[in-house]
Amino acid sequence: MELRHFSAFLAVAQELHFGRAAETLHIAQPALSQMIRSLEKDLDVQLFERTTRRVRLTSSGEALLEPARAIQAQVEGARRIARAAKEGVVGRVRIGFGGTSGYSILSLLAREVAHRQPGISLEMHPQTYSGESALAVRDGTMDMGIISPPAPAGIAVHVIRQERVMVAVPAGHELADADSVSMADLREQPFITYAPSHGSQVREAMMRLADQAGYLPRIAQEAPDPYSLLALVGAQVGIAIVVESSNHIRIDGVTYVRLAEGGDAFTLALGWRRNNPSKALARVVEIVQEILPEASEG
Repeated sequence: MELRHFSAFLAVAQELHFGRAAETLHIAQPALSQMIRSLEKDLDVQLFERTTRRVRLTSSGEALLEPARAIQAQVEGARRIARAAKEGVVGRVRIGFGGTSGYSILSLLAREVAHRQPGISLEMHPQTYSGESALAVRDGTMDMGIISPPAPAGIAVHVIRQERVMVAVPAGHELADADSVSMADLREQPFITYAPSHGSQVREAMMRLADQAGYLPRIAQEAPDPYSLLALVGAQVGIAIVVESSNHIRIDGVTYVRLAEGGDAFTLALGWRRNNPSKALARVVEIVQEILPEASEG
């Protein structure tokens, strides 16, 4: 049983005439008749009643119509997908992102890709920290990631913006009503932060800013993710340095306060492997460069 046999069957079913069906298929009538006989033999049914005056479908032929049309449609769809993939307009792009910084970027990118290149699907894979996203891109488990430079070797970088940080404090804390605080004001406070082994840019920013203020922060507890970190703040375990984009996370008992030195704490970028052969990725990179003007690194 071959795919061309179903095409032959559908042509005869449409024309109910072997001669006209053969012309439609641009083949000789004997060849068409042979294909129909071969299909009937494979299926062990008679598909057409043939007389010298007319051709009509049998009940078995009627029953085969819809499945044959479905097979033909699937084959045509597969051909279109394969051609489109060759041109780079169909495919899957896996994007890793850590923390909360990338939400607005990914939302914009997903809308633009869906509008401009609907054959490309974006798979969003949340990770805890931007450092994990960079390693996933390097190792090939992600095609693209929201990262913070410097990036691993072989990773191309498109800088999006400089990310601010602020302070999350428990509601009722002595600093909760302040318009702004400095790192020096936080010298005696217990800090909640992320583990140093995960490549958290927020932790690195906290340590750098505290060092510039002349002290080593006292770490009360480490948290595995932004939500756990803020829950610990709400439980009055300590305060936390968080990215400004975290302020959309509303947790009872947590207040956000501006940090005077919090501007341009670290760089936010999209990264991808330079040697990734995916044409779908290349098209997504083009869209990124069109909709997200590249910023300079701080």
